[in-house]
Amino acid sequence: MATDEGVGGRIDAAVARVFSRRLPDAEGLPRYVAPLPAWLENVGLRLAWPIALVNLVGTLFGFWYYAGRPLNTAPPLVEGQLGAAPLAAYPLIPDSPVATMFIGLSLVAWRLDWDTQWLHMLGFFGCIKLGLWTPYVQLVLNGPGGIPLWLYWFLILSHLAMAAEAFLIHRYASFSVVSVAVAVFWYGFNDIVDYFVPVLDGPHHTWLRAEPLAAA
Repeated sequence: MATDEGVGGRIDAAVARVFSRRLPDAEGLPRYVAPLPAWLENVGLRLAWPIALVNLVGTLFGFWYYAGRPLNTAPPLVEGQLGAAPLAAYPLIPDSPVATMFIGLSLVAWRLDWDTQWLHMLGFFGCIKLGLWTPYVQLVLNGPGGIPLWLYWFLILSHLAMAAEAFLIHRYASFSVVSVAVAVFWYGFNDIVDYFVPVLDGPHHTWLRAEPLAAA
């Protein structure tokens, strides 16, 4: 363990030589609340700008994916699940891309010293919820299906990375009652319209490859 901490400390020190902004203090929370080692939290926070950019690019790719065009640039450009839904329903459909947008903007807001606790909580809840749920769906329910194997594993690993990066947020967010309530409301509402009370020509949950078979 000491060796691992030493390696982690050296990695943190190397990153700090380029990204040297002062970081929020580590809170000494138990591992079941804050599972990332302190050095990895530090590295993630030092790299807030690049990580924010990766998340926002991922948001764009995610909307492209939900438009049914992950590897195809020929018109029409919007097919798939987005193509079958009205424009007003778009925020309710690509759950993971919206979550990466939230955490990307959360990191930007923190670096710019904006007081947006509600945004931090949307990023925290969304990345844990979708970061864990999506790999479960892909591994247990969907399988690789008709998508390339590299894209299948990219989806799984990138979503697990979402869950990991959510645990950076406790270092700079306050988890106020109001901000937590905003996140609970949004994701609760999202689940209700996804699965129970569809609106705007729902359902809005990600299409599962088993659903067309069940409907047939």
